[in-house]
Amino acid sequence: MSIIKNFFLRDLLFVIILFFLDRITKLFIIFYSKNSLNDLILQTKYLDFYLIWNKGIAFGLLALDKIFFYNILSLIIFIILILILKFGLKENGIRKYSFLMIFTGAIGNLFDRVFYGSVPDFIDFHINGFHWFIFNVADIFITIGVIFLILTEFFEPTKKDKKL
Repeated sequence: MSIIKNFFLRDLLFVIILFFLDRITKLFIIFYSKNSLNDLILQTKYLDFYLIWNKGIAFGLLALDKIFFYNILSLIIFIILILILKFGLKENGIRKYSFLMIFTGAIGNLFDRVFYGSVPDFIDFHINGFHWFIFNVADIFITIGVIFLILTEFFEPTKKDKKL
């Protein structure tokens, strides 16, 4: 029983740490932009930090002004989150933590959707006039989790391979 408890506590601690990293960065950007003359916080050759409010899902897709559709979208996201958590808790190793990263990033953004009515995005990566979508730390967690899941599909043996 204590082994299960230790695994659960480690997984919970992982989720809490990532969630607070996301919260701290968002709160810093929100605070700094409120106390600044403009929303531009930092500007470099390839990376800018400035606050925008995203009412949509990934990369601003499905940005809806109607509160009914916004709430339905939030409910769908919540249901998907439950499924992601369920998948993550069934897995082990890197796959488990990949699912937990996706879960934590999505929880961070869902928290913002509920608390603020939109998600604060602030990282603008650009090269030679091409700007990637503006994103936040939670989006980074989701992206890394998805990349690791894809890589494990290529490099980890499947159950069928293990039987051979």
